[in-house]
Amino acid sequence: MRFLLIALVFNLLGTSLIWGQTHFAFAEPVQPPRKTQLIAHRGMATLAPENSIEAILALADDFIEWAEVDIRLTKDGRHILIHDTTLNRTTDGKGPVVEQTLEMLQSLDAGSWFAGRFAQTRLPSLVEVLQKSKGRINLYLDCKQINPALLVREILDAGMEKQVIVYGSPEMLKVIQTKSMGKIARMTKFRPKTMHFDSFIAAIQPAAVEIDADEVTQPLCHAFHQKGIRVQAKVLGPEWDKPLYWKKMIQCGVDWLQTDDPLGARFTEVRLRIQKFPVGYALHRGAGRHAPENTLAAIQMGVQIGAPFIEVDIRTTEDNRFVLLHDTTINRTTNQKGQIKQMSHDAILKLDAGIRFGKPFAGTKIPTLDEGLKALGKQSSAYLDAKAIHPEALLLAINKHDIWERHVVYQSAAYCRQLKTLDSRIRLLPPLSSRNGLKELVILKPFGVDAKWSILSKELVDACHAEGIRVFSDALGLNETIVEYQKAIQMGVDVIQTDHPLRLLRAMELLDLSTKEPTSQKR
Repeated sequence: MRFLLIALVFNLLGTSLIWGQTHFAFAEPVQPPRKTQLIAHRGMATLAPENSIEAILALADDFIEWAEVDIRLTKDGRHILIHDTTLNRTTDGKGPVVEQTLEMLQSLDAGSWFAGRFAQTRLPSLVEVLQKSKGRINLYLDCKQINPALLVREILDAGMEKQVIVYGSPEMLKVIQTKSMGKIARMTKFRPKTMHFDSFIAAIQPAAVEIDADEVTQPLCHAFHQKGIRVQAKVLGPEWDKPLYWKKMIQCGVDWLQTDDPLGARFTEVRLRIQKFPVGYALHRGAGRHAPENTLAAIQMGVQIGAPFIEVDIRTTEDNRFVLLHDTTINRTTNQKGQIKQMSHDAILKLDAGIRFGKPFAGTKIPTLDEGLKALGKQSSAYLDAKAIHPEALLLAINKHDIWERHVVYQSAAYCRQLKTLDSRIRLLPPLSSRNGLKELVILKPFGVDAKWSILSKELVDACHAEGIRVFSDALGLNETIVEYQKAIQMGVDVIQTDHPLRLLRAMELLDLSTKEPTSQKR
């Protein structure tokens, strides 16, 4: 009798409700989880080739929760990650994806189109991406062309059913629902102007819905949340993918933001929760992880996320003009070769300083010092690494842009003494490489010191502060970890210079200032 009653309930409700996905329990690789999470469109696609394993794992390294990736079928019925129907744009091959086997597709160069350093990058199979992502980052699978039964099997075999959501047409999602017995989360587009809310939910039973940014409202988010359904706001495109819409979406209560700018979106989201960060930060060569170093694009990214300091390197051309570049040569960062001091200003400005970083930045120019200082706007301060510029010329630039209260100058103690003699208003930042070296630098009365990371201690920081000297330190390289950042913050360091602003942001999020204890997230 009990079995008959259960069977009757099944028949009355239907399998779509039995396998309904309200309140779907996703895994949370980023711990503790944030209320508003980010879905990066095709991975970190300004840093590495779109849909590549490198672009996906770069997000995990920076504590972004989700990567959106595109899936297509090969000629031999395998799943591969690529957006377009043809190979032409993102590989050295040509023709439709579906006409090539997996082996043929993975023999192509899928990285050189983006930048030379990614030469021989392969198109990844879905199986490979599931394996690499497990425990590290969740995946939004945009199913362009798939085999539903195979997709379900690959996800379940990888043990990734709690780390993926499948996006596609309602018809395709019904097949996924049946094949997976409701174990795999599903999402499709909801259009408030043309779809009936209750009918949509009854038919689809989604774990989440995607809504275009201009149609997201707080009541709509609340209505879906009442049903246990997450809301993803699609904020792609220049009109929507910016702070105004990110804030609006967060205030409406969305769960996920799909964006091409995870750097800007994450800083915007965190600043809505944290009014004052526990440490200042300087972006090394601008946002040099996310844009070509020392370019206006890198500086402007730093300004957008509200960086207190943006570090740039200054060099002098053959005709005594000033440009922003780190190396003595143009070899590493541009499309040409040569010594800066042997090149004219006009010749340097014709170079492409973006193509080696990545195709999205092709045509980016080496900026002049004036252009760089102007790009700082009215909030961020200039961290000027005076690689090769006469003190008098540097002072003229600081005066021209009136950044006396928004600058520091990094150089040797000898260079700093020359600057101080010329103008006492200069804010000096000489290097401090040993604990005993502080006594010699105190005479300069510097604004701060750039203390070597390995000599940092609470005692050293306190000694600097007792002299009215701020402590800057570079967490570059192996020190770019949550634990190391938090140690420095607890010591009282004033400014941390970083190549990984999102990683430092996570450390600031996690730091419990009331207990001063490091958190358990140690990546």
